Amino acid sequence: MANALNWFEIPVTDFARARDFYATILGVPIESIVMGPTTMGMLSTDPSAVGGAIVHGDGGVPSRSGTIVYLNGGDDLAPILARVQPAGGSVVVPKTEIGNDFGFFAHFVDTEGNRVGVHSMQ
Repeated sequence: MANALNWFEIPVTDFARARDFYATILGVPIESIVMGPTTMGMLSTDPSAVGGAIVHGDGGVPSRSGTIVYLNGGDDLAPILARVQPAGGSVVVPKTEIGNDFGFFAHFVDTEGNRVGVHSMQ
């Protein structure tokens, strides 16, 4: 097993708002795909990488509690975190060193009410 995670979904209530939020903070376009009654915004389209999406559809309820997904924060979390509040979210745990050479993490709450983590080595 190369990765403990192979797919994740972040539930959203307002797809357009969430797509704009994640496109802004990640600095990449979010490709939309409609699959029956579900609309997905792909956060990664690299077939060799772990993938995930924002998802609007039946049964998805945004939450600040429960499982926390950590997105790749790139080389440094500071640029992503600087874009969170202007995009409509809030940083709830600032850039924090993990220790033991595991890098840094932070948590934000997105426009839908999900608590999401980001990780970088610097």
